[in-house]
Amino acid sequence: MAAHLKKRVYEEFSKTVQIPHEEAPAKKLRLSKPSKSAALHIDLCKATNPTDALQYLLQFARKPVEVESVEGVIRILLEHYYKETDNSVRLKIASLLGLLSKTQGFSPDCIVDDAINTLNNEKSHQVLAQLLDTLLVIGTQLPESPAVRQRLIEMACKHLSDTYFGVRNKCLKLLGCLGAVDAPLTKDNEGVGTSLGGVRDVQSIISDYFGDQDPRVRTAALKAMLQLHERGMKIHEIIYDQACRLLIDDYEQVRSAAVQIVWVLSQLYPESIVPIPSSNEEIRLVDDAFGKISHMVSDGSWMVRVQAAKTLGSMLQVSPHFLEQTLDKKLMSDLRRKRTAHERAKELFTSGEFSSGRKWADDAPKEKLDRNTVYLIASGACGAFVHGLEDEMFEVRIAAVEALSQLARSSTSFAEKCLDFLVDMFNDEIEEVRLQSIHVLREISTHITLREDQLDTVLAVLEDSSRDIREALHELICYTNVSTKECIQLALLELLKNLNKYPTDRNSVWKCLKFLGSRHPTLVLPLVPELLSTHPYFDTPEPDMDDPAYIAVLVLVFNAAKSCPTMPALFSDHTFRHYVYLRDSLSHLVPPLRLPGLVDSRCSLGSVESAQLFLQQSLNRVSTIQNLEAPGAQDLLNFTIRDLRRLGELQTELAGAAEFCATYLRCQLLLMKALQEKLWNMAVPLCLKQNVTATAAAQQILEETYKLEFLYSGLESRQVATIHHVRLQAKALQLVLTARTRQGLDPLISSCEKFLQDIESFQRLFLAELPHLQDSFVDKLLELMPRLSSCKPVEMVKILQATLRQSGLLQLRLPEQIHRATATIIEPTGESDNPLRFTTGLVVALDIDAMLEHVQDPQNTVKVQVLYPDGQSHVIHPKPGDFRKPGPDRHRLITQVYLSHTAWTEPSQIEVRLLLAYSSSSASLSSPSPASKLGWSDSIDSLSPPEAAVEGTIPFSKPVKVYIMPKPARR
Repeated sequence: MAAHLKKRVYEEFSKTVQIPHEEAPAKKLRLSKPSKSAALHIDLCKATNPTDALQYLLQFARKPVEVESVEGVIRILLEHYYKETDNSVRLKIASLLGLLSKTQGFSPDCIVDDAINTLNNEKSHQVLAQLLDTLLVIGTQLPESPAVRQRLIEMACKHLSDTYFGVRNKCLKLLGCLGAVDAPLTKDNEGVGTSLGGVRDVQSIISDYFGDQDPRVRTAALKAMLQLHERGMKIHEIIYDQACRLLIDDYEQVRSAAVQIVWVLSQLYPESIVPIPSSNEEIRLVDDAFGKISHMVSDGSWMVRVQAAKTLGSMLQVSPHFLEQTLDKKLMSDLRRKRTAHERAKELFTSGEFSSGRKWADDAPKEKLDRNTVYLIASGACGAFVHGLEDEMFEVRIAAVEALSQLARSSTSFAEKCLDFLVDMFNDEIEEVRLQSIHVLREISTHITLREDQLDTVLAVLEDSSRDIREALHELICYTNVSTKECIQLALLELLKNLNKYPTDRNSVWKCLKFLGSRHPTLVLPLVPELLSTHPYFDTPEPDMDDPAYIAVLVLVFNAAKSCPTMPALFSDHTFRHYVYLRDSLSHLVPPLRLPGLVDSRCSLGSVESAQLFLQQSLNRVSTIQNLEAPGAQDLLNFTIRDLRRLGELQTELAGAAEFCATYLRCQLLLMKALQEKLWNMAVPLCLKQNVTATAAAQQILEETYKLEFLYSGLESRQVATIHHVRLQAKALQLVLTARTRQGLDPLISSCEKFLQDIESFQRLFLAELPHLQDSFVDKLLELMPRLSSCKPVEMVKILQATLRQSGLLQLRLPEQIHRATATIIEPTGESDNPLRFTTGLVVALDIDAMLEHVQDPQNTVKVQVLYPDGQSHVIHPKPGDFRKPGPDRHRLITQVYLSHTAWTEPSQIEVRLLLAYSSSSASLSSPSPASKLGWSDSIDSLSPPEAAVEGTIPFSKPVKVYIMPKPARR
């Protein structure tokens, strides 16, 4: 008892009092950047020899330098530059000065004086050249400082007299990039050879070095003059004579640059008159330049020949007789100076006597023997294009063909004269040259009409094994004019041979004959009885409609009949039936014809304007869905979706917009069915089937939204925001359904966190579109965002469920132009019953030919899927070289797919289709990333992780079935 009382006493009188003490303020850590200049200084001081110093500088050059550290680093480099004796180290330091001056946000005006000072004290030529390059970088970075640029130009003029060619090159380059033609320059008395003091402009200084002893300096002077021209300065006309003399320089780079200078001057002063050497004749400067550049097509260097040929194509102001001389190796009389009758009589009078007959041919025409006859064009320039087209280098031949194309497009007479030369190039040994010749003839086809012999040469190329060559030739024949019906017959015969030899060219040949018939209806008319095998008295057998050759003949005849109303009278009864069949099956090849007793249902369709009005009225009618009960609203959506899909089938111009709207309304219909009343008022065990249906609907909505976003082009930001809004509703529905199935608390918490990130991502991406989303699902969520961020998952699910059921249909506004990505597999056709047989374990190549329309970036998004009967699926990514672009928004895929499988007992079909790959992360690439705005000491831990990219594929072509038969290997 006493012990107990003692314990109570201690408890009462030994209380511990804790005096609250002031908390010490938390120490703030400041992340300081390591000093780059100090580290560099320490490294350079540790170097014991030039090799070590050079290694430290090379390591430093690989590291980035912040803007605020650049000036300190430059000071350290300059300090060591003054102390360094090794040329290689000083050269590297000078190079680093130039690199640091390019740092974005750094103004190099503070180091101009130091750079000029090092230049004045430097003795090494290589280091001098590098310092001048650094000064050029500084001057380029300071375009608003004319005083600094003037000082740099004066330094360049001072060092132009250096004995090292590299220094002179850099000086001339600096003058070309920084010199101003209006500002006179004062050149010291240290000029080349003689005193050049006085006031001069930059062009005259640069032109002094056209005659430098080093060819590299002459090239640099010409390029500096071209640089002045590119900067908008007009080159003086007096430069022309100097540039012409450089056309015969021994150094090919000088000649190439001289060709460019002569061309520039011919464009600046085309109508100026220049004298012909050793005569009193004068011609236009552009004609003289054309003759001199034509002479360079026979240059010894193939690179100069290419340069000259390309330049000729852009000289469109040249006189016609000079232009035509390039196609004839013999000098035309138009370009030879003719003496007047008075001059010839005067010469006869001054001779003093007639021919005595004692000398052989002493009275022969002196014009043929006179070596001093004045030519207006150099004899070496005659037939310049003939030389170019016969050149041994295919690059020169291609350049000559391209130049002919440019000149022929601007002159109809020249196009007719060069036709034979271009047709001859169809027989070139290089495929690229043949292809370019075909393209060029296609471009000038409106100016020409082919003769029968020329057409024969052109059609011979149809036997080429290259698909590109044949298809280019088909395109050429589409737009070519021919002169006689024999030409039409010859073209048809050769095209049918091509169709028989290469069946895969079927569509290209049909398209070619469509245009050939529409362009020559009067020439096709006398051939119709022969082409259709009709007879005035006897019935002829009906041809087979499965024959591609017969379809090709009908395409030619029907397109000619559109412009020739008398032609249908020559048709047989079966020809009318075949027209109806082809009009339905090949409507893009067969035009509508006014035939007796036939009405074309396609001609009775309404206009595009009325279809557009119907589309808009359908969308407006759907906007009243809020006032209807659930069954009526669903019926309205079903009927509208049906009408829109039918509209897309009838009006191909509106197919993309109609299908887009139908898919969007389909998403709304699925969402409406998933949110119907009876599903949410019953316990989960009582409506398991409906719950599974709602889950499948949510997944289907997500898939449809990805189709809406990535399968259609021409969408505006507002339409993309509407698509993401529907996707957000589908994700909310998935979250509510996940909570109803009670799969566990941890998955629900992670799903809620991910959904909150989706809302923030939506707000960040479509901030500008939020005013157009008033009273929508996402607008209500953003109002409840503070509550959603702090509530429990179960409460969050209840809020989402209520918000989903209260949200209505978001009105869809159509953009101006919307197109659906489509793909049509041309080959294989899927019509063959003969299986592709190959041995098990080996591969067989399947040729794929498909036309893609309105596909963005097909090289990275289009894939080929092969589905085998056993469920195996292979996805092949075609090579970038397999894609061609025949027209705007159109691509052609020509590739091969390799198939392989185990042995089968009998042939079976595989499915081949094209897929469009997508990634949801590509949609957010256009928005600026928050991480890009971080400073040096900021942390990225507080940033929310980016939304996980959803990748997938969308089938966008009809599957084609191909029979294959893997055979067991023989033993």
